[in-house]
Amino acid sequence: MRKIFIVLLSLWMFILIAAGCSPDSESSEKQADAKTKNNRESVTLTISAAASLKDALDDIQKSFEKAHPNVKLKFNFGGSGDLQKQIEQGAPADLFISASRENYDQLAKKGLIKEGKSLLANSLVLITPADSKVSIKNFKNLKNKDIHKIAIGIPQTVPAGEYAKETLQHLNIWKAIQPKTVMAKDVRQVLSYVETGNVDAGIVYKTDALTSKKVKMDATANHSDHSAIFYPAGIIKDTKHPKAAKTFYDALQAGQSQKIFKKYGFIVLSK
Repeated sequence: MRKIFIVLLSLWMFILIAAGCSPDSESSEKQADAKTKNNRESVTLTISAAASLKDALDDIQKSFEKAHPNVKLKFNFGGSGDLQKQIEQGAPADLFISASRENYDQLAKKGLIKEGKSLLANSLVLITPADSKVSIKNFKNLKNKDIHKIAIGIPQTVPAGEYAKETLQHLNIWKAIQPKTVMAKDVRQVLSYVETGNVDAGIVYKTDALTSKKVKMDATANHSDHSAIFYPAGIIKDTKHPKAAKTFYDALQAGQSQKIFKKYGFIVLSK
């Protein structure tokens, strides 16, 4: 009887071991291994962002990638209008951060953005080279004869340029100084023109002026002189990495990112 029991027990153990090595079990193990591998694979997000955000986003990139080592960020900086057109034409992008509500809304109306909101605000300032001897106390002084060249972003594609034009029109001096204007592809190019002394003055965001010791701020535009300067951010509907895109989108609104934005002079909007 004891021998029969031992034989039956051995047979039962053999059946259990065989079942554990069955194709279904092996398939499950392979799927688990594949899932683990996929979770470890690196994901690269492409973010199309307004040029004025470069310094802040470079800092945010460092902290974000440290906290999320499997997600890499690739930035495409430029004028918001140009970035909008690129996305409309199918350029790869996972998120869009605009310096203009209008450019953002155009993509949203076409169903190209699935989630987003305004995160930041900014101010518009008049700058001159740090060593400039020209006296400018306000925007109206741009009409002075000793001001020969004034850099602004292309109004049609650069929000800062559009805000600059609105301000000058509101002050009734646009027609007088338009012949003096030098158009730039984005706000950082305006800053560069002023830094190098290629122009006598320029109009940029306050956050851009704060990044350079080669320029000085001579005047700040009244918020009533131009449209509100908001920075909306949104996840592109056709992103191939929705989870990673959502993770970064949320990170932009987290405490660490907000501290960085404030450090560079942005006004952080409440959640």
